[in-house]
This record gives sequence, structure tokens and C-alpha cells, in this order.
Amino acid sequence: MWDTILWIAAVVIGIFGVLRIIRGDILWGVVLIVVALLVGPGGVSILS
Repeated sequence: MWDTILWIAAVVIGIFGVLRIIRGDILWGVVLIVVALLVGPGGVSILS
């Protein structure tokens, strides 16, 4: 169950990161995408 919740959170954070980059806020976009990668499927093993 936690895997699914973390995966959904990673997708949402990643989408916000891409939207930030499109709006021209490169730094926050990159930070959000990196956080999404850490929280996502690869991050599940880091957090558990």
C-alpha cells in the first residue's frame, strides 16, 4: 500500500516539477524532479 502512495506522490511531484520548468523556474523544477525520483519506485527501497 505504501508503495502505491509513494508512487502516486512521486508522479504528482514530478508533474509539478515539469510545470515549474515550463513556467521558467528551472531551479525549483529540477529540485522537484529530483525529489520525485527519490520518492518514486527507486526511493521506496531508500525509505524502507
